[in-house]
Amino acid sequence: MIRFYMEKDYDAMSYRAASFIAAQVLAKPTSVLGLATGSTPIGMYNELAKKCADKKITFKAVRTVNLDEYYGLSPEHDQSYRYFMNKNFFDKIDIDKANTNVPNGQNPDPVAECARYDALIDSFGGIDLQLLGIGRDGHIGFNEPGDAFIGNTNYVKLTEDTIDANSRFFASADDVPRYALTTGIRAIMQAKKILMVVNGEAKAKVLEEAFFGPITPANPASILQLHADVVVCGDAPAMAYIAEKHPEVLEK
Repeated sequence: MIRFYMEKDYDAMSYRAASFIAAQVLAKPTSVLGLATGSTPIGMYNELAKKCADKKITFKAVRTVNLDEYYGLSPEHDQSYRYFMNKNFFDKIDIDKANTNVPNGQNPDPVAECARYDALIDSFGGIDLQLLGIGRDGHIGFNEPGDAFIGNTNYVKLTEDTIDANSRFFASADDVPRYALTTGIRAIMQAKKILMVVNGEAKAKVLEEAFFGPITPANPASILQLHADVVVCGDAPAMAYIAEKHPEVLEK
């Protein structure tokens, strides 16, 4: 089942998304959360930090596995995803940092690191709730458009579109790493629940295509049509195509 929630703006979308994660953690304090980076979830992370500060929720027993990491960046690099998670979330909540996991972008053997990460997720019994964004080309994590869905955590060459989209975080596009480690489609699809957050009109068309178009590796997010429990939470601009073409699916 896929449920669609259209909120009036980014703040409302962030609040709604935070409520879904908070509900998961309250229902199962030992939840395994699959987490994502990027600008979209920052507001949601801030909302969760507020709930933690107000003692409405605790992350003390939660374990996390992040979707991806740039290959070649140290955890201390200000554009690494480990740095991002510490700054925007982990440092603001009561989680045990030992229970937070991000792929090791400095492992000299990226293939071995991918296998290690899959084994880690499997050792946790899989992911209870997986947070996702969606790229302008439909990528989820760094699972880029291609000829086939890649099942396992993989060492991937980033597309020029992704490099261009992420260049705003670096001094220039030339500074963006060309490779990354990313959780594969298997672990994502085996998550018990999926929460996708999306904002901005630039994502509206690809979002509608992902959930109402053909299931194809050319739009990796389209595989989510086959998942049993997906929530899509977006602001009005991001949900514009869905609201126009499929208004009946929007939750009241």
